[in-house]
Amino acid sequence: MAIKVIAQRRELKIGKNPGVKKFVMRPDLYIPIAEKKVFAEASTHSGISAGVIKAAWDAAGEVIRTWATEGHSIPIPGLGTMRFGVRSKSVEKLEDVKTGLITTRRIVFTPNVEVKEELKNTSIQITCLDEEGNVLKRVTSGDSGEVEDPENGGSEGGESQNGSQTLNLEDMPVDNELDVDVSAPGEFIDSLEVSITAPEGAVVHYTTDGTNPTLESPIYTGPFTITETTKVSAFCVKDGKKGPKTSCYFTKKGNGTDQ
Repeated sequence: MAIKVIAQRRELKIGKNPGVKKFVMRPDLYIPIAEKKVFAEASTHSGISAGVIKAAWDAAGEVIRTWATEGHSIPIPGLGTMRFGVRSKSVEKLEDVKTGLITTRRIVFTPNVEVKEELKNTSIQITCLDEEGNVLKRVTSGDSGEVEDPENGGSEGGESQNGSQTLNLEDMPVDNELDVDVSAPGEFIDSLEVSITAPEGAVVHYTTDGTNPTLESPIYTGPFTITETTKVSAFCVKDGKKGPKTSCYFTKKGNGTDQ
């Protein structure tokens, strides 16, 4: 078993080096698996009928939804934990606090140790394509297998010069309230306008070439347009603190390599 990745050469339209051609990675095509097949496979492994497994899972799902909306962090057996959260604007005055400050209601899933280890130990197969989708070569990666932790914001590389002072992201404290919100991922045909929102007063750095954003990455100033399958990654900085990185995939339909 391996995680399949596509590395396709394309011309960068925006960012620090527009017009330069680079190999940009994205997950390979994944086919959605029907719920019925999941329960059938679980039945084969456990010897319990698929109907009984589905009924038990549905009952557990109701409990998980109820407790999660009450503010609990709920274990998802065999997978990890789930909780609900919000993104919101901040205000100084008590009388200005209101529900209208909440911009997004979100679900946070944190995989357990077993899932992280399995993902870390799974090999990655990379298929390299040219601009037209022709296969150039196939390789098996030898990366570190690091798994990003959404609760801790992962780690970011890179530096930024501020006068004579070098500021490193790893030296900055993480504030999980400094979340950015990228337009909902999805499919498009010709082009798509992508927007990013962040807490008031925060500076957003982002990339569109598949790399991790750093303090040297472009600063978001307004919606931008993409015309090819793109991974948008972003994080924000405010008052000397950084927020966790957020990434979204936007897939162009009809190019033969949609994810």
